[in-house]
Amino acid sequence: MSRSRVPLSSILAVLAAATALSACSGGGGGGDDGGPIDPGNPSCADGVESYDSTFAGIQTKIFERRGCTEDACHGSAKSGGLDLTPASAYASIYGVRSTFSSLARIEAGDEERSFLWLKLAAATRPGRYEVAGSPMPSGLPALSEEELELLRLWIYAGAPETGVVAGSEELLGACLPEPEPIEIEPLEPPPAGAGFQLTMPEWDLKAETEFEGCMATYYDVTDQVPAEFRDPSGTMFRFGATEVRQDPQSHHVFLYYPLGNFTAAGVDVYAPEFGEWTCRGGTSIGASCDPKAPDACTGGGICASELRKGLACVGYGPRSAGNTVLIGGAGQPVSRSDYLPGVFAQLPMKGVVYWNSHAFNLTKTDGVMHVKQNYEFTRDQRFTVTGLADFSAIFRPNAPPYTRETYCNDNVLPRGARLFNVQTHTHKRGKRTWVTTADGTMIYENFSFSDPVQGDFNPPLAFDSPDPAERTLRYCGTYENGLTTDGAPDPSAVTRLSRVSVTAAGQIGGTCRPVACTAGRVGAACNGANDDAACDSSPGAGDGECDACPITGGESTENEMFNMFGLYFIEPAVAAADAAAGVATAAQLDAALDEGGRSLATRPILPSSTGCAMAQSGTSQAMHGVVLATDGLAGSAH
Repeated sequence: MSRSRVPLSSILAVLAAATALSACSGGGGGGDDGGPIDPGNPSCADGVESYDSTFAGIQTKIFERRGCTEDACHGSAKSGGLDLTPASAYASIYGVRSTFSSLARIEAGDEERSFLWLKLAAATRPGRYEVAGSPMPSGLPALSEEELELLRLWIYAGAPETGVVAGSEELLGACLPEPEPIEIEPLEPPPAGAGFQLTMPEWDLKAETEFEGCMATYYDVTDQVPAEFRDPSGTMFRFGATEVRQDPQSHHVFLYYPLGNFTAAGVDVYAPEFGEWTCRGGTSIGASCDPKAPDACTGGGICASELRKGLACVGYGPRSAGNTVLIGGAGQPVSRSDYLPGVFAQLPMKGVVYWNSHAFNLTKTDGVMHVKQNYEFTRDQRFTVTGLADFSAIFRPNAPPYTRETYCNDNVLPRGARLFNVQTHTHKRGKRTWVTTADGTMIYENFSFSDPVQGDFNPPLAFDSPDPAERTLRYCGTYENGLTTDGAPDPSAVTRLSRVSVTAAGQIGGTCRPVACTAGRVGAACNGANDDAACDSSPGAGDGECDACPITGGESTENEMFNMFGLYFIEPAVAAADAAAGVATAAQLDAALDEGGRSLATRPILPSSTGCAMAQSGTSQAMHGVVLATDGLAGSAH
């Protein structure tokens, strides 16, 4: 499994090459999980080391103190062409392809496409990463979990050369400057004729705030799509890979696509519901613009509709535009999706996109949000992709305060499905998720809510049984609502009305009813926000607080979700067999190929949705997940 959708077989082939990394010594320690972490520098008292950036700390505490800069290693010898001395290290690793690998030594935002990190992780976590040859460091102690996590967190945040990655100060045990918002290096667009790039209009993210909103842009890439990458109607482009890169302050970005784009008239960009279209970024910021005009904004600006606060673009745009589907986005700074050979999706060459951006700025400095989304064309166009997006138990987790609960939900795949990717999505109280097939085989397991594992299968998993029970995936998640590692109540981690009412104000999950104490008699039962007295450590003490709630479903970082996503295609031979037996299936519509072996499908073929994305129509949000087990302090499941 990997966190990028690069097929596992490809990664293993890369790692089978001779390594460009030589030995560096290691140590012991413990790690931490997560994306953005609340800043909180340790005391800068005498004797505490200090660095001017996270990378400076990595350079000293890992590269230098672990022997990587010794002359015979990656010092003057530059073993494998890699120079890790202070003056050259960053330029030698960031975005630089390894001498014996197709992977970069460090890929911004994605540690599992970073050759340096993979080689080190193979030693720290033996058995988890398959590496041909010797994991690094060879013949010496592995890096500690704490050191490996420091590298991962730095990569996750875009691997900046300067600045402070929130959370790195604790892992370094050092004093660092106050963090500021990090601007990730922009994603390069595909070469001309090989794909194209969409850019989200910039928006301001104020210090110490969280915001989610929507705005629209118009695109027309007709002149960028060669004939061999168009569908038979000539109106859609075909692609087999996507990539997203966004600033690490982002909780998610999703590209919602109004169904009106699939009509002859398209979406009316001049509808009053969009408000005024103005330039964002570039040299004409704030100027009025026509979204359909070429080069509507000068100096790299983007013509955008009004940015409006809202959850998942629900209710956004004119009613005439219709409901929406998802065509892109991600819940982490970098996400790449590569379909299997022959698998493709297709979308109109022009239309309107709704950008749903959700970000939080934990620093004391204002920032600006940036997102790039690439679509890469494919010549092999035999199988139409189907995105698996199960929202049917999205808001099911409701563990009482100071308890742990496990939930499961089932999803039946169609006959002939060839599953080549699966993943799950939770927020921070989701501690473990997994997916099993009908015979109980576990095909996926994840322990990180912020940087989830991507389960990739090549060859894909086949589901051909006529019995739906044999084609059922069961996905499960364990959630903790305010427990320490030893199972004691933790008021700092429990769902609290005082936090939910701020982060989710006016949204789904924007309130909750407290039923347990967070101060005084911590863990004791109480009855609502006005029942602090019930929590007093003794009658009349005045030290009680009734603020702990059951887990609440919703979009904010204080709410929870429980979703499964994936990608599959239908095996044409199975579709043909069903057709011969008189069983009609949607897959039969896409099975026909032209003389060159290209699909004759002319309907929209949508990519998968991931992360916090929410369907706006035709998707049940029923809370029918199954509670498997409950334990903790506040009683049993209900």
